[in-house]
Amino acid sequence: AQEHEDPTPRHAQSHAPSKAKGKGKKPDSSPSTDNDLERIFLWDLDETIIVFHSLLTGSFAQKFGKDPATVLNLGLQMEELIFELADTHLFFNDLEECDQVHVEDVASDDNGQDLSNYNFSSDGFSGTGGAGGPGSTTTGVQGGVEWMRKLAFRYRRLREIYISYKMNVGALLSPLKRELLIRVRAEIEAVTDGWLSTAIKSLRLIQGRCMNVLVTTTQLVPALAKVLLYGLGDVFPVDSIYSATKIGKESCFERIVSRFGKKVTYVVIGDGREEEFAAKQHNMPFWRISARGDLVSLHQALELDFL
Repeated sequence: AQEHEDPTPRHAQSHAPSKAKGKGKKPDSSPSTDNDLERIFLWDLDETIIVFHSLLTGSFAQKFGKDPATVLNLGLQMEELIFELADTHLFFNDLEECDQVHVEDVASDDNGQDLSNYNFSSDGFSGTGGAGGPGSTTTGVQGGVEWMRKLAFRYRRLREIYISYKMNVGALLSPLKRELLIRVRAEIEAVTDGWLSTAIKSLRLIQGRCMNVLVTTTQLVPALAKVLLYGLGDVFPVDSIYSATKIGKESCFERIVSRFGKKVTYVVIGDGREEEFAAKQHNMPFWRISARGDLVSLHQALELDFL
């Protein structure tokens, strides 16, 4: 399972929740309500909005003079919560090898059947089992119609879970884990001098005016887990989240432009070379985040209508 920095999220504004209901919709069809969009902010996740990957590598502690052991411990606790949520509720064991760029990418294989009494644990689906593997006669060949349908069911349920719990991820956790999440998030916020809350100020300002989209290099399922656990579910609708793990950020940006059109101004916000290069290839302005102060400046620029 990959945990690096995250691509930019794209978040739909106030009309997004109603959009999120349709089944089997083409992921990149641009709803007419988006035609008046003037600007879309393409956000990276790790080390841009949240501090996570650099807690694990030690680079945050080194760069900002924090206690390495404390910082690493916080990163490890958060990592455990991310993978526990991903494995327990978001089908990561099934989907790790069947990663998608966007939650709707396999929707066309979904026959729309009612899943309320569907038993995912006994439908014989295996994310790793290819043709000729054990039990392949019952589960269907990987990439076959039946297999694709079961894959699509998982992404549909994943989408439903995200939408249902985006404001209350704690309800998916045991009471002990809920307490742990609250404590770890507060401690990360303290050790990073309010990094996340500073980023959220800009995200909310943008949300009121235009749109945030997330493009992350984390695989889609752990990326959704991260967004929920860091309390960003209401800022990034599930349809505004792209994983660049498979195709890279430049191709993700291409998909987003084909979805929303060339009349929109795109602004890329991130800390890494990949998004900076992708922004350059698409002639998009790039706002670099290398310290919390860059998030403060971003918020000021937004407040003054410079962006």
